[in-house]
Amino acid sequence: MSGSPAVVMRLLASAYSVAEKAGSIVRKVLHSGELGIVEKTGANDLQTLADRLAQQSICASLSRRFPKITIIGEEELPAEDLSEDLIENGHSEDILQKTCPAEYSGLKEEEIVVWVDPLDGTKEYTEASRCVRHPAEAQISHKGPYISHSTALWLLDNVTVLIGIACGGKAIAGVINQPFYNYQLGPGAELGRTMWGMPGLGAFGFQLQEVPGDRRIITTTRSHSNKVVTDCVDAMEPHDVLRVGGAGNKIIHLVEGRASAYVFASPGCKKWDTCAPEAILHAVGGKLTDIHGNAYRYDANVKHMNSAGVLAALRNHEYYASRVPQSVLQALKSD
Repeated sequence: MSGSPAVVMRLLASAYSVAEKAGSIVRKVLHSGELGIVEKTGANDLQTLADRLAQQSICASLSRRFPKITIIGEEELPAEDLSEDLIENGHSEDILQKTCPAEYSGLKEEEIVVWVDPLDGTKEYTEASRCVRHPAEAQISHKGPYISHSTALWLLDNVTVLIGIACGGKAIAGVINQPFYNYQLGPGAELGRTMWGMPGLGAFGFQLQEVPGDRRIITTTRSHSNKVVTDCVDAMEPHDVLRVGGAGNKIIHLVEGRASAYVFASPGCKKWDTCAPEAILHAVGGKLTDIHGNAYRYDANVKHMNSAGVLAALRNHEYYASRVPQSVLQALKSD
């Protein structure tokens, strides 16, 4: 490859390593047993020490290397001096070896907005923490704690770190780290994985699969349901419904063939929840919109709330959009 890699490729390569660093922070805090939980707006809107440290690590690491980008993180944190051990200076050499799609090759730092959710699925993270054995009893792998089998520990799969890259209002690249991937394999298993994608280039770090045949499996919220949400899911005439936590986790369900569509008829989701997942889904031919079928924008000055819900599918997005009841459309105003 001749010349220096495009800015967006260097940013994406850095975001990959930064997301892995954040994932290790998330594991370390869980293992410590000191989660430092605070309620932001209520019991279903929590913040932990892992949220705070992971966001500090992500934002400081990226802004140090790319000082002109705009970074918008979920957590409102006071400015403070950070210890150097929170800074990640590495990058993915594999990403730098990829050829940047022509439409993104000339982007400048100041044109780029990065949306950060340092710990998507915080509620599930806090619930799973209760099932982790006392550190003195836990078996430890070299990258984190080995968690004993428990019916509640599947919640660890709900937890992700999300770094989305946007330009011109569109999600153009995304990184998802799943910190506890492989936890169920036991001692010696390497915990965590990182997937990434860019429309026009592809998606990497997972095996793309689709739900077999004509089955409609809907994934939706685990803890933020109401009648409008339920009515919309029911209108899809699903063969099965998977109620799981985390927007990142739901998109993983789509691209790995566990669900056909992600349906959330509620204004509870934010731009940092959907930017990275949308980019990865789009990179493999999927589509994410609001419940009306309209695209979300990720400009620096947009409101953070996804007021008109989320409708995403790997295939046949138009079918699912056509099934949304009029009552739901009326209940959720499009941005």
